[in-house]
Amino acid sequence: MLARTEPTPISHPTFLGAGRGTPQDPRPADLVVVGIPYTTPHDLATSRAPSSPAPATVRQQSLRLADRVNHYDFDFGGPLLAGRRLRLVDWGDVGGRPGRYAENADLATAVIRAVLDRRALPIVLGGDHAAAIPALRAYGEQGPLAVIHLGPTLDWCDEVNGVEDGPRSAMRRAAEVPGVTAMMQVGLRGDGAGREVEAARAFGSVLVRAEELHELGVREILRRLPAAAGYHVSLDAGALDPAIAPGVDVPAFGGLTYFEATNLLKGIAARAPVVGFDLVGIVPAHDLNDQTSLLGARLILNLVGALAHAGRIGEPLDVAAIPSPPHRQPSAAEPVRESVPS
Repeated sequence: MLARTEPTPISHPTFLGAGRGTPQDPRPADLVVVGIPYTTPHDLATSRAPSSPAPATVRQQSLRLADRVNHYDFDFGGPLLAGRRLRLVDWGDVGGRPGRYAENADLATAVIRAVLDRRALPIVLGGDHAAAIPALRAYGEQGPLAVIHLGPTLDWCDEVNGVEDGPRSAMRRAAEVPGVTAMMQVGLRGDGAGREVEAARAFGSVLVRAEELHELGVREILRRLPAAAGYHVSLDAGALDPAIAPGVDVPAFGGLTYFEATNLLKGIAARAPVVGFDLVGIVPAHDLNDQTSLLGARLILNLVGALAHAGRIGEPLDVAAIPSPPHRQPSAAEPVRESVPS
């Protein structure tokens, strides 16, 4: 299937104001943002896709951070991007045709595969958690790959109402991708089905309750991180405590704090290359002043910053090669958001 997306309209912002692109553009990139707003619903209520506006909202809120990526960042003790040149492109959203759920998912997989063919890191903006399914299928037999899922629920249902690719089945389908050899799920809390727990444990998923994380701390939990050649991080906004992330479908109390989530991302990035990331589960209609979308955008930046500080993405910036405007010194941390013609 030909990879194609619907570029972000000129009247709408891209993530961090990045250049607009499509899978057909030849210019290389380190990071490619792709929206997957539409997935496979498992009932009539979710066919209305309460999370589908989230990619646009996260892009809009990211603009509040765009002019700060060059600043000293106290969360990193220095420039967020560690003085590295990063080429960021926004390919827009994967389109969806009404009722053609399997076809839409295949198209999303083709788009993410096109990102991987560029040797770039795909940053997926969901939609609900089902957006992780076509994204992970793009890796095929590449591996060994570990999926690190930050979320309140296991999402290990084999099917719901006969639907196998819905959001409550996301991690079960991820485990079936040939290249996925390990999984860790952090932030679990509340009720869960016994059969899901048994299936996840049978696969070997490392299950970490939110309460364990609070009691033991991030450093101890990171010791349980499975070994792998690369990690795909799937961040469900419901993993975060509703005090800081109210814009989700069903709030679950006792979730991750900002620094717990940030330090988990830092620890993952330090351990091995992150080859994929998805942010899912934001429901803008339930949010307060777009706080959850802004937090999601900031956590994406924190992951990118952690990868830059670990030397896993981008190249050292050649400050001498950058012309300086009058009365202005070039910043060693100034990123390059390369514009790809659409």
